[in-house]
Amino acid sequence: MDSSPPPSGLGNAMARPKVVVLGGINIDLIALTSRLPAPGETVVGEDFYTTPGGKGGNQAVAAARLGAEVSMVGRVGGDIFGPGLLADLRKEGIDVSGVAEDPERASGVAVIILNAERQNHIVAAYGANAACDEDQLVAARRAVVGADALLLQQEIPVEVSRAAAEFARSKGVRVFWDPAPARDLPDEAYAVIDVLTPNQTEAAAITGVDVVDVASAERAAMVILGKGVSVAIVKLGEQGVYYASEDESGHVLAFSVEAVDTVAAGDAFGSAVAVALIEGQSLGKAVRFGAAAGALAVTKAGAQAAMPTRAEVESLLASG
Repeated sequence: MDSSPPPSGLGNAMARPKVVVLGGINIDLIALTSRLPAPGETVVGEDFYTTPGGKGGNQAVAAARLGAEVSMVGRVGGDIFGPGLLADLRKEGIDVSGVAEDPERASGVAVIILNAERQNHIVAAYGANAACDEDQLVAARRAVVGADALLLQQEIPVEVSRAAAEFARSKGVRVFWDPAPARDLPDEAYAVIDVLTPNQTEAAAITGVDVVDVASAERAAMVILGKGVSVAIVKLGEQGVYYASEDESGHVLAFSVEAVDTVAAGDAFGSAVAVALIEGQSLGKAVRFGAAAGALAVTKAGAQAAMPTRAEVESLLASG
C-alpha cells in the first residue's frame, strides 16, 4: 500500500478532515525542578501546575485546532477530575459523546517532572483509561463510519485499539498509531496500521535497532515497513524526523525554537501529520507540517493547552 490518501474523500481539501481519536484522557500534574532527586532525597521545585492531558486528549485537541472535526472516545473517572476533563474537550469543539464516565475508577493521572533542560520524566497511573473495553470499541466503531482517520496510542488496552483499527480499515478509514508509551504490540497488529509514529525509544523497542541518528532511524523504519505498516515515521527529537514508505523516504530537520517543556510534542506531531495527509499533502510535506506543530508545542507550558493552532503552524512553516 502506498502513502497516498485512499479514496473516500481524503484528498478533498475543501472539506474539514473528520478525525476520531480513541485513547487516553488524563489530568497532568507537572513540577519543574533543576534536577531529579536521588532515592530518598527531596528537591525543592521551581513551579507546579495542572493541565488536561492524556495522549488521546492531546491528539484530539491538536487535530481540532488544526481544523479537523474531531470525535473523542475513551473513559474518565468518577472523581473531581472527570467533569473538568470533559469540559476542556468540549471547549475545543470536540464531540465527547463517546467518552464514558466511570464511577468505579479514578481518572488517569500523569505525574510529570521537568528537569532543567525541560525534558519530561513521567509516571502515569491510567485509572479509567485502563478499563476501556467493549463499550469504547462500540463507540469507536460508531464514530469511525464516514471518518477520514482513526488516531490511536497505547494508554488504553492494546486489544481495544487493535479491534478498532481492524474495523476502521474495513471501512476504508486510515489508521494512525503512536506506539506510546512503549508496550508489546502483537505482530498481527502491524497489518492494520497505515502510519506508525514511534520516537527513538519506541522504535528501538519495536525493531531491536538502537536508534541514535538518521542512519539508524532509516534502518528501524525499514524493519517497521517489513512488518506490514504502510508508513513509518521515526521521531528523533532535536535531530528531526525520518520517514519512509514504499514510494518515498526522507529526513525533515527539526525547527529551531526555545523549549519551555516537551510535554505532548509527539501528540501535536501525530495529529498534524494525520490532518495534512487527509488534506492530500504529500508524505514529506505532511511530516514537515507535523514537525512544525511539534516544535510549537514545546514553546508553551502544558499538554492540551500547548497544542498549536493552524495559523501558528502555517506561520512557522512560512518563516522556515
